[in-house]
Amino acid sequence: MAYEGDSLDANLAAAAGHNPDLVRELRMAFLESAEHHVDLLGRARCDGNWQVAAMRLKGLAASFHADGLLALAEEAVETVPGDPAVLRRLRQMLDDLTVNP
Repeated sequence: MAYEGDSLDANLAAAAGHNPDLVRELRMAFLESAEHHVDLLGRARCDGNWQVAAMRLKGLAASFHADGLLALAEEAVETVPGDPAVLRRLRQMLDDLTVNP
């Protein structure tokens, strides 16, 4: 998912005025929030909790123009709570974004 990371970094740089320290701080905040929402998805046991977590993840992805994450969050909105395939792909994307800053 190098492209997702590149796209995210470009959007963060534009928002931060190309300040490298601020870009790193925004990236870390984005990843922490995304990981929190994916964790909530993983623990959701009912449609309501799943939908809330998926919609919040979708909103986060949209606000940072993280198109790949947005697509996966939209897929989560449309699937059933605990869908292992969606959770696996979400976790993999976050791992890729964390490893490839």
